[in-house]
Amino acid sequence: MNKLITVIVTVPLFCTYMAIAEGATPQQQKMKDCNAEAGAKELKGEERQAFMKSCLAAKAPEPMKKATPQQQKMKACNKEAAGKQLKGDERKKFMSSCLSA
Repeated sequence: MNKLITVIVTVPLFCTYMAIAEGATPQQQKMKDCNAEAGAKELKGEERQAFMKSCLAAKAPEPMKKATPQQQKMKACNKEAAGKQLKGDERKKFMSSCLSA
């Protein structure tokens, strides 16, 4: 009976530990990166605090995503429609024909 209780208690704790150990959240990764950079710059005291504050506040650049062929086509058709200054139903007809071509 004691072994069963031990298993029941330890399994959820182990699962939680594994979930945490598998990967850091983006915020945790950012903290780790900023901390490493501050260490490499050998910052101490107030300088380190100021650096960490600005580093953690900085927005991480989003990875560049390639547009799908459909998105590229939509962008080109939109640009062409804007160049022709089409509005309303004329724009809808043009966009429909442009995208289906």
